[in-house]
This record gives sequence, C-alpha cells and structure tokens, in this order.
Amino acid sequence: MRAGTGPAMTGTLAAASLRQRPLRTFLTALGIAVAVAGAVVFLSLGEGIRSVFSDQLANLGPDIQVTFGPASGDFFPTSPDLPAHYLGDLQAAADELGIRLAVPTLLYLRGGLSPSQSYIFEGLPADVDLSDLFFGAEAREGRLLTAADEGQGVAVVGASAAERGRLTLGSTLRLNPNVSLEVVGVVSANGGLLDNVIVAPLTTLQRAMGVTDRYSLIAVSSVKPERAAEVAAAIQQKFPELGAQTRSELFEQVSTSLKVSDVVRLGISAIALIVGAIAVANTVMMSVFERTREFAVIRAVGARPRFLFGLVLTESLLLSLAGAAVGVAIGRGGVYFVNRVAYDYVGLHVALVTPRLVGFAVLVALVMGLSSGLLPAARASRIPIAEALARE
Repeated sequence: MRAGTGPAMTGTLAAASLRQRPLRTFLTALGIAVAVAGAVVFLSLGEGIRSVFSDQLANLGPDIQVTFGPASGDFFPTSPDLPAHYLGDLQAAADELGIRLAVPTLLYLRGGLSPSQSYIFEGLPADVDLSDLFFGAEAREGRLLTAADEGQGVAVVGASAAERGRLTLGSTLRLNPNVSLEVVGVVSANGGLLDNVIVAPLTTLQRAMGVTDRYSLIAVSSVKPERAAEVAAAIQQKFPELGAQTRSELFEQVSTSLKVSDVVRLGISAIALIVGAIAVANTVMMSVFERTREFAVIRAVGARPRFLFGLVLTESLLLSLAGAAVGVAIGRGGVYFVNRVAYDYVGLHVALVTPRLVGFAVLVALVMGLSSGLLPAARASRIPIAEALARE
C-alpha cells in the first residue's frame, strides 16, 4: 500500500469515490457552480463598467468639462444651469487661459416605453467639427451637420443608437409636439460616446427644451492637452462659480465609485462562496462518516494517516474545481445575457469576463476546496482502526 500511495493513485481513488455517489456529487458541484457563477457575474460588472468608462473617456475629445457650480464628477450633467454668457467669457479669455476651443453643449435624456425608444440627445453648434469633440468621428451613412442646419429639424445618429432604435436616413424623431428631427446621417467614433448619442443643432434642442440662455456644460479643448489640469485650475481661479474637470479627473472619480461598488459586489459574492464551501464540507464530512470502516481497512493494510488526509482533501478539491469550471461557463452565459439587456437599454456592454477574473474564480475555488476539506480530512486521518473495524 505504501508503494502505491502517490498523488496519481490518490487522485484516482478520490475521483472513484465521488463517482460512487453521483447524485450527491452532482448537487454539491452544482451548488458550487452557482456560487462561482454568481461571483463571476457580479465581479464582471466592475470589470466591464471600468472598461466602458475608460473607452468612452478616451474617445471623448474635449480635455476639460466646464459646468456651473462645483465640479461634481457627473458624466452627463443634463441640467441646463450654466448661463450662456460664460461661453463668451471663456472665449474672451482664451489666450490668457490657454483655451483652443470652447463648445457649448446641451444634454437631454429622453426615456421611452422600451429601450429602443430611449435616447441621449446632445445639442451642439451645427458648424462644429465633430472630430474636435469625438476622436475618429466620421459619417457612416449620409452626412454630418453643417452651419446651414442650425435651427433646423435635423440630426445625426450614433451607430449604436441607430441600431437599437432601427433608425435609418430619413427616420423621424419626435422631441415634443412642436419639434421633430429628421435623421440625415449615421455617425461612428470607434465605439466611443458618439456611437450612443443623437447630435442635434444646439438651437433646435434649446427650442425643444424651452431653454435659450443656458447650457448643460461647455466642452473645452486646451492649446496644450498635456497641460489640461493647469488650464482647468486657471478657469476655476478666474471663474470661481464654475467647475472644471479634466478627463483624467472624471475617470478618477468614476474609478473611486467603482471601487466602492467592487467591495459591495465582492461581499455579496463572498456570501455565495461561503455557502458553497459549507456544502462541500458537509458532503465530504458525510462521506467520511459513511466510509469509516473502509478507511479503517485501508489503515489496517498499511496506509498512513497522511494518505487518508490527502485522499479526503483531494475529493474536496476535485468537487470545488469541477464546480468552478461549470460555474465559469454559467457565469459567461450570465454575462452574455446581462450585456444583451444592457445593450438594448444603453447601447453598451457593461460586463466583461477577463483572464484575471477567471483566474480569481479558480483560485477562490481552490481555497474553498482546501478550507472546506481540512476538517473532514483531519477526522479521516484520526480514525481508530480497532474501533472502526468493530462497527457493523
């Protein structure tokens, strides 16, 4: 017996033991799989949202976002509370502050009865070059807005928004009973923010919203992008009532919020994983009780206590790893479903399964298997031979 108690034999015996109790093994592995799948889905949301915001901010051209009041980190400040005269003030001080371009922006979120009817409208001066605001912006179909479109009922639609809403050239978007927009172009910016918004002439959107002297924000591009933080500080010093945030500051605030949500998701996942670990410990402990006489016989023919310890611990690890493999597969399916729903609503894939996340899931399964198998394994290695053999 001592000559054949290597890792290969231990693994073979552990797998055979689990196969002898197929229903219990299946249900335990399924419980672990559900726990791991839940952890994968919850944690993938953090990975996906972080990736989405990173891509969106990377594809957003303006270096600085100027709003009224202290900078709040709001990515979509839809409230039109920035007085229009600040646009002229910033343009007049452009040379002093190092500003290359200042573009007034009006944002409007319109909900609908279904995801396909919910849109983000962005009002911009019709003569602005979209490539100044969105890197890689180009017309996929039709045309872009021109100066002649200012005040007219026209719009260009981001590629993702057009796909969700089944909008094509000539489609009509009704903002209110008095204002409708005809789609004259479908635009794209390499999967960036532009793909998910509808751009309309600024004065047209102002008329639809009943706002003529205020903006949601002013998008500012600096002469030297690498000095955006200095320009933002200069704007706030000259205009204390304004808030100025750089793209990096926005991303840092988003990252901080995501870290908080990561802790919450990790806590929820930990609860599910603890339940799975308890299930493994219960299954393995029951197996040890049922096989007391079997273990005594193995000890009687020469096996050492450490062999039984390793055998039971291996069973626990195999259960956990099998559950983890199935759980990762189920989790990928859950992530696919979440992304389908999210894309219908906001045109973005908000969950992402990364190699780091898969590695974390497998590592957690290993730790779960080890921790839940220690007590049953220790009991199996301490079974008294004479007493166990005397049992019926």
